Amino acid sequence: MRSGAGGGDGTFFALPHQGSADMTSAAALPAWARETPAVDVLRALAKAGSEGRLVGGCVRDGLLGRAFKDVDIATPLPPDAVQRALRAAGLGAIPTGIAHGTVTALVRHQPIEVTTLRQDVETDGRHARVVFTEDWGLDAQRRDLTMNALFLDAHGELYDYVGGLEDLKAGRVRFIGDPRRRIEEDYLRLLRFLRFHAHYATGPLDPEGLAAAVDLAPRLAGISGERKAQELLRLLAAPDPLPVLQVMADSGIFRWLLPGLPLPDLSVVAGLGDPDPLLRLAALLPPDPEAARSAAQALRLSKRQAGVLADLAKKRDLSTQGARRRLLYRKGPALLADLAQLAQARGELAATEARAARAEAEAWQPRDFPIGGKDLAALGLPAGPEIGQLLASLEDWWIEQDFAPDRGALLAEAQRRLG
Repeated sequence: MRSGAGGGDGTFFALPHQGSADMTSAAALPAWARETPAVDVLRALAKAGSEGRLVGGCVRDGLLGRAFKDVDIATPLPPDAVQRALRAAGLGAIPTGIAHGTVTALVRHQPIEVTTLRQDVETDGRHARVVFTEDWGLDAQRRDLTMNALFLDAHGELYDYVGGLEDLKAGRVRFIGDPRRRIEEDYLRLLRFLRFHAHYATGPLDPEGLAAAVDLAPRLAGISGERKAQELLRLLAAPDPLPVLQVMADSGIFRWLLPGLPLPDLSVVAGLGDPDPLLRLAALLPPDPEAARSAAQALRLSKRQAGVLADLAKKRDLSTQGARRRLLYRKGPALLADLAQLAQARGELAATEARAARAEAEAWQPRDFPIGGKDLAALGLPAGPEIGQLLASLEDWWIEQDFAPDRGALLAEAQRRLG
């Protein structure tokens, strides 16, 4: 099926078939495609006697008027010929995934993945063995969701082999073909289905897709924590992930995503005003450092992400200004703002107190402790652990005094304590 392309305002309209095979002009492309480096790649492929079409997320989001980061191109040209075509056009060509037909083109320092049309011949739930094809329809059939299998050619013409355009218009997230088979080809598609629903759907989950997802949820145990974390955090970044999270809790999918942890209290997520995915992940967990460690381990979070989750899980006193300012000095304003939101969402902090804490975090100016170990050594304190102990004690005193003592006052206090 062919149809017109879509406008940047989220509408769908017909574009006339313009241009020629030499791609001397990209005027027929909608603005969201014309403004990407993809035009140079399409021109290079055309000069090599083949064709390239934009595919996947850039087409989906471009039609909806949404911003997108990555641009992918599909072509019937084999990978070695793709590399020759790109280099002949003066573009960079990196064989990043030759076994799966992918070459990364570098256009004005921007990467664009160019993948040869392919068909899966063997899958094991994580990896696929593919053969190359020249059939656009077969390539479309191997993809996961209908809205991800739309192609846009150099003339602004849209190709839809699986009903993806109607699903996109309707806000309907649907697998291509049999949902169970699609998930069995790659079990991560189970989470992708849920994530895409949270970002693109306007109604209930597709019942056939949900039934397959629930039935195959135990297979998530065989997926790496990093891949699961990527999908979960993207889901949690949706404007309103609560309907999907509720389905995951009710259906038991959460048990396989975060094994050993209790079902989340979704009212806490609902009470957050910030869509930050790590903050929402913390809200899904009980306020317990052990739960945070378990989740970080199960999802193989980065050291930074695990540290943030651990900080958000610790019980902290936010009731007094002194306690809040100590936290600001030790950990920075972002943690205080997040903790205030969490505490309010859990009913542990009144709304007025939470607003005050967030205002303090926003107004916070970092402080530098005015003295160091060399200053204490100059007072006659011998090198050793005593210097570190006294310095820490003086810093605590300085914080308790609301950072008011200057360098002279701190040295005087040090001298007093040394006798």
